[in-house]
This record gives sequence, C-alpha cells and structure tokens, in this order.
Amino acid sequence: MTTGLKHPSDKRCRFPLSVSPYLIAKREAGKEGQSRKGKMKLEVYADRMSQPSRAVIIFCKVNGIDYTELKVDISKREHLTPEFAEINPMKQLPAIVDGKFKLFESHSILIYLACAFPGVADHWYPADLFKRSKIHSVLYWHHSNLRRAADTYVTNTTILPTLGHPSNQQAAAEAEKLLFSSLSKIESFWLKGDGPFLLGGNQPSIADLSLVCELMQLEVLDEKDRDRFFGPYKKVQQWIKHTRNATSPHFDNVHIILMKVKEKLTNKPLMEANHGGARDIEKRWRSRM
Repeated sequence: MTTGLKHPSDKRCRFPLSVSPYLIAKREAGKEGQSRKGKMKLEVYADRMSQPSRAVIIFCKVNGIDYTELKVDISKREHLTPEFAEINPMKQLPAIVDGKFKLFESHSILIYLACAFPGVADHWYPADLFKRSKIHSVLYWHHSNLRRAADTYVTNTTILPTLGHPSNQQAAAEAEKLLFSSLSKIESFWLKGDGPFLLGGNQPSIADLSLVCELMQLEVLDEKDRDRFFGPYKKVQQWIKHTRNATSPHFDNVHIILMKVKEKLTNKPLMEANHGGARDIEKRWRSRM
C-alpha cells in the first residue's frame, strides 16, 4: 500500500505553505529570485543594538548581498512612527524591502535572503528538506528559550541596576534558570555531532548566526557572571568562536556598537555623570526587538 507522501528529495514534494511563515518567505523568495536584473537595491531597516538586526546585516555582508542599510534609531523611537509602520506594522526591527516585497521577523528574513539572492552558499539554508527542517526546529526553539532567557536576564541584572531603575529579581532568577537550561541544551543536543556547528554541521547555518548574535548580549555582563554561564559549556564556547571566525571580519565589525555599550556599562562612575548617555542606552536596550 502506498501513501501520498513523497521523499523530500522528490522535487514535487512540498509542504503546505500555510503552515509556516518560513515557507511563505521561501515562496516569495522563489518569485523574487527568478531574476534580480533591474530590481531596486535591497533595503534593510535596522538598529545595530538589536541582536536580530545584527544577524541580518552580517548575513548580507558575508554573502556579498548588495543592500542599503537604513538606520531606524530606537533611542529616538523611530520604530514607532507611522512612516515605519508602513514598512513593519509590528513596529519592530529588523525589516526589509525588496522591490515591492516587505518582510519582518529576522528568521523569516534570513530564509528569504538565502533563497532569493544568487551566490548564497547552500550551508546557510540547505536545499535538503531534512536539513532545512532541522534548522527550522532550532529557530523555533530559539525564540521560546534562549532569546527570552538572555534578554530578561541581562535587562534585570545589568541594564536596569546600572541605570538606577528597579529590576524584577524574580524574573531575573527565572531567566537565569532558563539561560542555563538553554546553554545546556545547546551543548548536549544542538551541538551533538561531528561538526563544530549546530546540528553537527561543518559550516554555519542561519541558525548558528542567529543564536550566536543572541548570546553576544551576554558580553555586557561582568566577567565573573559571563564565566559563570559559559564556563561549564566548552562546546558552546568553541561554537561561538567558530561562528565568529566563519563570518570574520563582519561579525566583529557589526558588533562594535555592543562593545561600546559594554564599555560604558562597566564604567559606572561615567554612567552616573552622563545621564544623557544612560537614557540613550536604556531606550536602545528596552525598545529593541
């Protein structure tokens, strides 16, 4: 007895497009990617204080995608303007415009870029449906685990106290547990395999870039706190190093703004004397996507 299910290697095999925004992005990429001649340059709306914005920018630079970076200054609340709402009604970053096509949510953007632009290496978003689906599973896991943990912990243990604002210690404690759990899951499960990248890959995928950009937020913690989190997870440390090296020099260049914030946060007397700079950092940190 046979079923209607075909092996993913069969080119006729398709997922229902309604089940996932990733597959919608893939469908649109197929339309847009047929020919890029005569198209307007890709527009990337971003603020480099945003982890997902950095991932999209790094991806474009590494893959030689011709684009225009349009800064939406979170500290000036430009993401909340009616003008930007026409680009992204959710009023969050990043977002892109490619011709007449508009897209937001960084994971969907990365998938679209990998499909729509010629010359992007297959390892970023493999044509193999099994490998591609595994990448989707990492991306879905990211949003409900690592992203929530890192953002909540850093905000409540570093940003708010430094700025003299009350923090939610219960939220910080819960985020700490989730962050350790997330790092443990990356170490024991997502990095399981022979290769140095997620899912045992020998080269990075869009999932590697997205998750490592997320973990870079922990750079603003004090050294002892960072060591407490990363110390037990040697594979995670090596994975971050491999991903940075694989995207060099763009990775470090795009993260310069975060390193500047780190420098200010470690210099509390300067922060206390410069209230304007403190407010600027607060707005950037708490309003980013």
